[in-house]
Amino acid sequence: MSQSLLLNLHNLSCGYHEHKVVQDLNLHLNAGDIGCLLGPSGCGKTTTLRAIAGFEPVHTGEIQLAGDVISSPGFTLAPEKRRIGMVFQDYALFPHLSVAENVAFGIRKLADCARRTEELLELVNLAHLSKRYPHELSGGQQQRVSLARALAPDPSLLLLDEPFSNLDGELRRRLSQEVREILKARGTSAILVTHDQEEAFAVSDHVGVFNNGKLEQWDTPYNLYHEPHTPFVASFIGQGYFIRGQLLTPDTVQTELGVIGGNRAYIWPLGSAVDVLLRPDDIVYAPDSQLQARIIGKTFLGAATLYRLQMNTGSQLEAIFPSHADHQPGENVGIRVAADHLVAFPAPGSIAAHADLSESGVRRYSSSTR
Repeated sequence: MSQSLLLNLHNLSCGYHEHKVVQDLNLHLNAGDIGCLLGPSGCGKTTTLRAIAGFEPVHTGEIQLAGDVISSPGFTLAPEKRRIGMVFQDYALFPHLSVAENVAFGIRKLADCARRTEELLELVNLAHLSKRYPHELSGGQQQRVSLARALAPDPSLLLLDEPFSNLDGELRRRLSQEVREILKARGTSAILVTHDQEEAFAVSDHVGVFNNGKLEQWDTPYNLYHEPHTPFVASFIGQGYFIRGQLLTPDTVQTELGVIGGNRAYIWPLGSAVDVLLRPDDIVYAPDSQLQARIIGKTFLGAATLYRLQMNTGSQLEAIFPSHADHQPGENVGIRVAADHLVAFPAPGSIAAHADLSESGVRRYSSSTR
């Protein structure tokens, strides 16, 4: 069964006063899905969230919710009329109200207020704390109260602005998973803003990567990692380094690490200079390999160790080795490439960089021969 479109941002530009922070933004969210706006500070993700909420006007384009235009140039539907819920970074709870009273605040006049409040407290596992006050709760508990309060009016869309940034790492991971389960259990659509990739991937069905006010890719977490459309997305998502190579065939590149091939092919001119993305899991420890690299840094991860490596040419890579293979900075180690994919981009100034490319920055097709 196909999903219905809930949120549609079409050719959107928005910002503060006359300054356009976000430009030419197009994305959509289906009913029941959770989306995320991800990117570094100042990239435009929070401005976009505020425009969806109705806190900022739009300069060009429009925002549609359930088929209705809620923002366009010269028109901004009031936030309280949008049926959009908000969960804030600082929780924004009323300190003089109990947990139950905070959750019920926006639905006090409804006949089923008590029932809804009780159901939501059960959903967020806080029924036993209903009579406590915010200062008596942990940060994670306060955020669950904030979530329950935002869900109480049964919004069409929930917006979450850096909701876990005030929490420590382990609690942050656990609560992000809990929030996803809660939203999915209710079938609530949501947009999350964060700069944390792990958080984005744990919560979201689709993630939009922002860079300097532009949406570079709106895709599933899997595709962002394995099929990045731009060099920025490739370098921002996950860990990885680029090494220079030359396109031998549509699906192979000659590099200082040898010939690298994969399950996709490119239509740039053969012989073009390209930059190949290699992630730590693409580099395997191979003691008997003639391909050597010098260790210039290491980070112990428990079950594995992340090594930063330097080739003779000066190129740097990262690799994850089993933690029992304990090597020290300054050592040379044997490595080999174990990548079953080929993610490449035109090198600056190359023939391929001036070729006719698609909107994603790369024209490619799956190879039927590999």
